[in-house]
Amino acid sequence: MIRRPALRPAALRADLAASFVVFLVALPLCVGVAVASGAPAELGLLTGIVGGLLTGLLPGSSLQVSGPAAGLTVLVFAAVQEHGLATLGVITAAAGLLQIAMGALRLGRLFRAISVAVVQGMLAGIGLVLIAGQLYALADAKAPRSGLDKLAGLPRLIADTAASSAALTAAAVGVGTIAVLVLWPRMPAKVRVVPAPLAAVAAATAATALFDLAVAKVEVAGLAGVISLPGSAELSALGSVGVLGTILAFALIASAESLFSAAAVDRLHDGPRTRYDQELVAQGVGNTVCGVLGALPMTAVIVRSAANVQAGARTKASRVLHGLWLLLFAALFPAALSVIPLAALAGVLVHAGAKLVPLKALVPLWRAHRGEAVILVVTAVAVVAANLFEGVLLGLLLAVLKSAWDTSHLHVAVEERADGAAGVTLTGNATFLRLPRLLDTLEKLPAGRIVHLDLTGLRHLDHACRSALEEWEERHNRVGEAAVVRAPAAA
Repeated sequence: MIRRPALRPAALRADLAASFVVFLVALPLCVGVAVASGAPAELGLLTGIVGGLLTGLLPGSSLQVSGPAAGLTVLVFAAVQEHGLATLGVITAAAGLLQIAMGALRLGRLFRAISVAVVQGMLAGIGLVLIAGQLYALADAKAPRSGLDKLAGLPRLIADTAASSAALTAAAVGVGTIAVLVLWPRMPAKVRVVPAPLAAVAAATAATALFDLAVAKVEVAGLAGVISLPGSAELSALGSVGVLGTILAFALIASAESLFSAAAVDRLHDGPRTRYDQELVAQGVGNTVCGVLGALPMTAVIVRSAANVQAGARTKASRVLHGLWLLLFAALFPAALSVIPLAALAGVLVHAGAKLVPLKALVPLWRAHRGEAVILVVTAVAVVAANLFEGVLLGLLLAVLKSAWDTSHLHVAVEERADGAAGVTLTGNATFLRLPRLLDTLEKLPAGRIVHLDLTGLRHLDHACRSALEEWEERHNRVGEAAVVRAPAAA
């Protein structure tokens, strides 16, 4: 009781300072994600504002920060291209309602059971598509729609860029932005007080203005000009199977990314742990409001969340205040966005995409767990070749099959007994995955010979294996002596 009044002002000062850091990190990322998603820059700020002022107030996780995420950029861009920007709001709102329902049904914890290899593969695939797409924006060129077309078109992009002075200028701005981001961690600590994305974009903007470079810049309309409430035409899109599939993909992927981020953020601090179901509801409320306003979908973002913790945040006040600073900036200084080169934002996202691809971790993973490495690579390739939703589903299927294979260890031992009979001992887990090997062994035994089948070492015998054993025993008994089952199998 005596210490609380003394600690509260200190906590508020820490949260106030952290909120400015998070605001400076979030500002270029909100704008960059929106532009990369094929949406007005203001919509990214609007999502960041809702993530701070609304989701930031709700219970769940105290220190992680929500807003538009690079991880959803590919999916959002595809939705905008296929269904239109107006329908994006309906999709986002419906996905938010689905998240609320999942949280209310206490399904938040289930996301913790998803294979890490699938998540890493999903993020790697997103990173590859994001890099490929933003390389076109780096040269002020229009990117193809599909991930494979983006990758296939890179040689032509390089040739076209080399032949155009305007494209080379834009590319120089983007590459310079990436260079600042890469070199920033090596700068003195006093300089690194400024977040790397803000420093890189500011440097690119200053260079563009100083040398009067002719590069494309962000187009600004103001918050009031981009807010779009859904109408009957947009709501009618909910009858489309394609839209419903996109809603499901939004809800599942945004939920997974948010809850994985929460688990990572919890490792960075000693404060209250995340309550996953409540956090899922909070994310759903935020996405529902974003959808109603016509903004981009949100997730919890590990970059902003880590910056929040590292800046010394104590409570959720820091993330709420960061939303307030975004609102004030968007309301008072929207014209400041119009001086930012698109190539600089593309450079920020190329750098963010590269961080999603776990190249350094892949070789050790292959040496220690080759199955997990295969799942990671296949998931990433499927995300690039098909789409995010199908890639994740394929990865989950592979993870389930691998888990089933790993847990269905069955040892079949055949020995000659002194009385001339054959002894067959089964130990482990007899599942349908091991059925071919089991039947091959039993069918090689001579017909008419007495067989002692010992099942006492089985921990599990599934229906397929039980039926196969019964059929084999019946066939064996027709020919000659009976097959003897010494003990029943485990359930």
